Formats: sequence, structure tokens, C-alpha cells
Amino acid sequence: MKKLAVLLILPFLTLMGACTSDIGIDQYDTTGVGEVNRAAMGTVVTVRRVRVTSNDNNAGSFVGAAAGGVAGSLIGGSDAAHILGAIGGATLGSIAGDAAQSELSAQTGYEYVIELNNGNLITVSQGNDVVLSPGQKCIVLYGQRARVIPYNGNY
Repeated sequence: MKKLAVLLILPFLTLMGACTSDIGIDQYDTTGVGEVNRAAMGTVVTVRRVRVTSNDNNAGSFVGAAAGGVAGSLIGGSDAAHILGAIGGATLGSIAGDAAQSELSAQTGYEYVIELNNGNLITVSQGNDVVLSPGQKCIVLYGQRARVIPYNGNY
């Protein structure tokens, strides 16, 4: 019975890791395809490595609670012990699942300070699939999500 419960829990834990969103400059949500964006040219002033975590998704808490509840209900004894075990397991599982999801979804990214051609300074954080350097010319895309892309032309 306990082996069956563990086998049922493992797929849920695997799904938690799949909930990580891609933060790269080439990643677009389906709602952003075909959307008109504004663009501004500028120069990268500074680059800083940052850690990006996801706190907007409760999947870890839910999966942890379900797994903990199942595992806790397997505690031997009377019906009351099974119920208390399930409640305690769900509570601890929820806490552990939230912490696990936070770690599984963490990604490395970069924060760019950019001086636009009009003299204004802005910051944009994004993934690490394309890394820009200080002094590099770039284009900032404004839309549903801002992105900084390298500019290889002359201006």
C-alpha cells in the first residue's frame, strides 16, 4: 500500500518542475504573438546577474498537500490516527511543496540598465539565453513584456 502511494505521488512531483516558465528573450506567450510593440534604441550601461523565482503559482503547495495527505493517511492505527496523519501530512506537505517549487522554478537572469537615445535610463530583467555587455547597442521592446535585444546595425 505504501509503495503504491509513493508511485502515485512521484508523477505530481515531476509535474511541479515542469511549471517553470521560460524567461528568455525568444520566449513569447501565445497572447503576445502578433501584438504590436514599441521599440527604443539605447546602449547597455551595466549588467547585473540576478536570481529569478516564481511566487505566483501555488502548484507546489497543492501537490505537496496532496502527497503529504496521502502519505500521512498511511500512518497505522485507528481511523482517528489516519485522519490526523492525513491532516498533518497535508500541512507539512504543503509547506515542503511550496519550498520545493520555489527552488525548482528558480532561474538565473540578468538585469540591464540601459541609457536610451533620448538620455533616459531604464532597467529590464530577463533570462540568460542572450547576454549583452556594457557599451553594447541594443533595442528595448515594450509590450506585454519588455525585452532587450542586441542591435547589430549602425545608428
